[in-house]
Amino acid sequence: MRNSKKILPILCTILVLNINLQSEESKIMSKEIISTENAPQAIGPYSQAVKTGNLIFISGQIPLDPKTGDVVEGSIEDQANQVLENIKSICEAAGHGLEDVVKITIFLTDLGNFAVVNEVMKKYFSEPYPARATIEVSGLPLGVNVEIEAIVSSNG
Repeated sequence: MRNSKKILPILCTILVLNINLQSEESKIMSKEIISTENAPQAIGPYSQAVKTGNLIFISGQIPLDPKTGDVVEGSIEDQANQVLENIKSICEAAGHGLEDVVKITIFLTDLGNFAVVNEVMKKYFSEPYPARATIEVSGLPLGVNVEIEAIVSSNG
């Protein structure tokens, strides 16, 4: 009987620790969908953005006008501006801004447009700039010339 009295507090402590660990795991592993009317609705089976842990993953955005759903015609500059406006709107819907973007990936149908997209980026981002990769692809949805995806830090 004396040993059972010593074991009970230990078992209770183990149970409490286990519950706390499971609670922390569920916070880390949970997903929150981020959506806004101020950015184009998904044109496939995906979300505009997903938050998990301290990161928000913004799906690739193309130059669609969120009000009309139409592709923004015009120069690569016009298209890149619309894409970054869409990303900005999704960041804002998540309670963040472009200053919280830590990584972007740019997809271009012509790397000859690299310098133009760089100039557009300078209008939206300031130092310290997010990490970035730029990839030339053979085609993008709806025949657009640029698509950008982003990762946002939700710390702080």
